[in-house]
Amino acid sequence: MAEQFKPISNTRDTTFIGKIKFYGRMLLDLQILTIFKDLRNELPKYSGKVLDVGCGQSPYRFLLNEERTSYFGIDIVDADKFDYSNKDITPFNGEDIPFENEFFDGVICTEVLEHVPKYQKMADEIHRVMKSDATGIITIPWSARYHYIPWDYFRYTPSSLKSIFSKFSEVEIKHRGTDIAVIANKVIVLFFRNLVPAEKWKLIFLPIWIVLLPICGLITFIAHIAIIFDLGSQEDPLGYTIYIKK
Repeated sequence: MAEQFKPISNTRDTTFIGKIKFYGRMLLDLQILTIFKDLRNELPKYSGKVLDVGCGQSPYRFLLNEERTSYFGIDIVDADKFDYSNKDITPFNGEDIPFENEFFDGVICTEVLEHVPKYQKMADEIHRVMKSDATGIITIPWSARYHYIPWDYFRYTPSSLKSIFSKFSEVEIKHRGTDIAVIANKVIVLFFRNLVPAEKWKLIFLPIWIVLLPICGLITFIAHIAIIFDLGSQEDPLGYTIYIKK
């Protein structure tokens, strides 16, 4: 199955233009926006050794206090399948985290678990390498298209997440966005998929999509208001953030 509209790799360029692109992307990418908001609230509090599981290009590393933390990023050997190439990480087999027991004070894992066939083993491995009282933050999508085909396996309900992370002493599951943000997200993808179509013959419809762009802008504005004030149904969110403590 060919992927017609692949996700844009999540990277953070520290140049001025790169920062504009990073923060500007969040005007339209509501998944990234809600993930960033949750991480921004937590990561500056971290101290000690921090593990970033499936880190990709380590886009959120800058939220950690460099003076109080030591960063360890890991990703699969063939991360290039996900359009990532990060030399400053430890490659691993996607199952066994290559660190000793109770090594880390904090864990980050963003939008990774849906790509892990043996998800329970991954959760248990995270538990193994965390120190007693260590904390972690994990994000997963709920309403997201089939992506990075064929390495996209699961969507998790809060009920399943409680079971998966049952070894931890504390587990808090928070929704990210509501159905209003989900609808807007689908509309945004619809527009940009047609503004830059995979099949060139569809360019004949480009003027129509350009004329309709103000509608997309209005829907996006409404979505941002809904995210700020948590308006809409929480049962159909963009995704979930899981806060764990060993």
